[in-house]
Amino acid sequence: MSGLGLLGETQQRLMRALLAEHAGCTVETLCVKLRITHNAVRQHLSALMAHGYVERAQSRPSGGRPLATFRITETGSSLFPRNYGVIATEMFAALRSRLGDEQLDHFMQQMGQDLGQREVPLPATASHEEVVRALAAHLDRLGYEALPVKYRDEWQIEAFNCVFHDVARQHKEVCKFDVAYMKAASGRDVHHMECIVRGGQCCRFRVDAKVAKPDADAEQSEADD
Repeated sequence: MSGLGLLGETQQRLMRALLAEHAGCTVETLCVKLRITHNAVRQHLSALMAHGYVERAQSRPSGGRPLATFRITETGSSLFPRNYGVIATEMFAALRSRLGDEQLDHFMQQMGQDLGQREVPLPATASHEEVVRALAAHLDRLGYEALPVKYRDEWQIEAFNCVFHDVARQHKEVCKFDVAYMKAASGRDVHHMECIVRGGQCCRFRVDAKVAKPDADAEQSEADD
């Protein structure tokens, strides 16, 4: 069930009405669209605004008192189902067909590395716990629902929402993204110890305490320049 399905029927209809009106709707317009009373519209709007799904938009002139308008927020828009999985899986199938397994591996690693290098570099003097906490925060911002945890007396990262879940079930190469991203963001080697898609309870990552040595390929590339 999508997040929208957790709302009542009338609130779902109201959200759909707002989704179709980027500039927002007045209470009067919503009364007509939903065929409910003025008070009912305001009660539903108040409830949706309390959850951050709806916000006030710019008032509209009416020849008299300006009319209040309401619009859906980004949080509200995210309640609607978005079937990324099917599209992304087909995209990866097409990439594998064109690139082959080895090049697809390289592609995912390069994408993770490029994104990781955009993060603020962690100091070489950062403690192991500080590194793990920083990486968990990075992953959490990307939607992984990640946490730093103490696992067998060592700080590790547990992620409970694999953003590539549907794709990873058929294309394990996408997991290379996570490791490459964290390695580039931290400068430490990262090891994928447990995987949700492969039957694990979470995606678990172990991060080396010491700064990683440069890859041989990277050193050779620098020497050739």
